[in-house]
Amino acid sequence: MDSITQIVLGAACGEIALGKKIGNKAILFGAIGGTIPDLDVIIGSLYYSNEIDSLAFHRGFMHSILFAVLGAFIFGFISSKAYDYGALRKGSTNMKDWILLFFLSIFTHPILDSFTPYGTQLFLPFSDYRVAFNNIAVADPLYTLPFLVCMIVAMFFNRKNPTRRKWTKAGLYMSSAYLFFTIGNKLYVDSVFKTSFKEANINYQRFSAQPTLLNNALWYAVAETDINYQVTFYSIFDKKNTLPTFISIPKNHTLLNVDHPDIKTLRWFSKDFYALAVSKTSDQIIYKDLRYPLLDQNDSNSSLFSFRLVKQENRWNTKNLSEERFKDQNAQDFVADMFKRAFRDF
Repeated sequence: MDSITQIVLGAACGEIALGKKIGNKAILFGAIGGTIPDLDVIIGSLYYSNEIDSLAFHRGFMHSILFAVLGAFIFGFISSKAYDYGALRKGSTNMKDWILLFFLSIFTHPILDSFTPYGTQLFLPFSDYRVAFNNIAVADPLYTLPFLVCMIVAMFFNRKNPTRRKWTKAGLYMSSAYLFFTIGNKLYVDSVFKTSFKEANINYQRFSAQPTLLNNALWYAVAETDINYQVTFYSIFDKKNTLPTFISIPKNHTLLNVDHPDIKTLRWFSKDFYALAVSKTSDQIIYKDLRYPLLDQNDSNSSLFSFRLVKQENRWNTKNLSEERFKDQNAQDFVADMFKRAFRDF
């Protein structure tokens, strides 16, 4: 999920592991631990010159279970030696405490990411399968804000005051309860989409559904047929439990060699839910990752996650079109339109 959410969750893990011994410092170290896996964004951009390689690197090994174990020992050892120094701190903590702190804060990061649609390679280096349960958006205020408030309140209590632990647990319980709610929501919405596809006589091979940004009310689905993709939206507040409209998006998979290694990497990343198109302003090919919602619910060309493909010698590289669209898009209008659709029948 987004960085703020991971910082809050990591901070709670730090408090659980070491809060009674070192107070708010445990929250700080937990927040750092919760941030460590996402440093792969920086490392990938520095190490790789090709954007496709960098894209594949994110949520890779640094988001794996093995890295959580190794990282816990490495960062736990370093922090233990650095902190347990001087007359005031000597013996106040032990290495086991620090290993636990970093294991909890690092391990919970990719686990939480796995509930989002992006996909997390939990089992590297043994498997590059991307775990994605698609039940919560990468940023959801209803998960994060109550949790954040609880952690801020907890910081104002003395480390030995039991109320401090109660606020931390309250944040964990509320965020976890909401996460379980989104799982139930996902199961319900999937059933609605299946029924709607059937009633619309759409013979799909497979489909994927996920919540739109910043909420768990408005959902988006893409279904693959033999010749195209059918996409649609549904809100849990819609009065009818079937969908009136679908948008058809042609596959156009013959526009280039989709078996090229770089294109295969993009296909793997998007779980083969992709379409190709020719740019209106040039001869370049646009790669659309259709797992993600349309920015304009009535425009099939407004894919949130799309790339302009650029040929560089024998390799393909990408330019993220979503970044360009968001520069031109009025964010306030975009959010307003999304929530208007989500609550139109409420």
